[in-house]
Amino acid sequence: MAIAPTFDIQLTEADLREQLRTDVLWGLSGPRKWLPPKWFYDARGNALFDLITGLPEYYPARTERALLHTAADEIARHASGATELVELGSGSSEKTRLLLNSLTAHGSLCSYIPQDVSETALRAAADWTSGEFPHLSIHGIVSDFTTMLAALPHGGRRLVALLGGTLGNLPPFERTAFLGELHQVLAPGEQLLVGVGLVTDPAVMMSAYNDAAGVTAEFNRNMLHVLNDRLGADFDPLAFDHLAVWDPDLEWIEMRLAATEAMRVTIPDLDLVIDFAAGEQLRTEISAQFRLTGFRAELATAGFRMRHAWTDPAQRFALVLADR
Repeated sequence: MAIAPTFDIQLTEADLREQLRTDVLWGLSGPRKWLPPKWFYDARGNALFDLITGLPEYYPARTERALLHTAADEIARHASGATELVELGSGSSEKTRLLLNSLTAHGSLCSYIPQDVSETALRAAADWTSGEFPHLSIHGIVSDFTTMLAALPHGGRRLVALLGGTLGNLPPFERTAFLGELHQVLAPGEQLLVGVGLVTDPAVMMSAYNDAAGVTAEFNRNMLHVLNDRLGADFDPLAFDHLAVWDPDLEWIEMRLAATEAMRVTIPDLDLVIDFAAGEQLRTEISAQFRLTGFRAELATAGFRMRHAWTDPAQRFALVLADR
């Protein structure tokens, strides 16, 4: 009989709403408008992202999945002492199945701790995981891993996974702070497994964020739908063009929304009025791409030691295992 999943709600809907209010006030009131990518995601945003991961242009998802398929057993051998798998930003946990299969077969894994800001996604993932791995204790954590790492549970030796290139969504100063805090939270001997996109042909990278079917464009505009739904804003999402831009100096892709005409937007929930000039852009996401030598140095600065890296034949994505 499967062990019933348990849940720890560290971040409520009220907390998320307050975070959104703060981000909008800070991000849209300045001369260069921006918002963090976590506000893409509501039920519609989750569904659109699921579609993106299946698009022919979007190589990161299928490349990481293929890497997990081929490297999971080796990862499990390197992490054979882990008793807990903690997955940050777990979402549907679909790719994690490969890791869980290998970790349970090759090691002493006894619990899976998925973490996500979405309680709905977490509960759905916990249901299928407990059915497929009935011997595992599953403890879901609803939280924001960028600010609440210290609250992660610990009762054994942990392997922390951050997959999907999510680390690259953090600006460099936030990424440095995150890795440093994670190092403080983990004990000696615990490990980090992270999936990162690698710098490759700009045309290949750009097509992954600007697909021919326009799904990514709709996903990008979904942030405006979220602001309308949650804060009563009156954005016209169709009045914004989707842009994806490669910055060769910073080596990241930026997703932006560009106003097609001058407009005024009101957000009654914040008593805020925002003017957009024609062509003015709102940055919605960065997606940093890495070079393994540079990423090794980033990890070392935070106190981690890269143990092994697995890359695909085209060198477009990497799974990196690091020791605390």
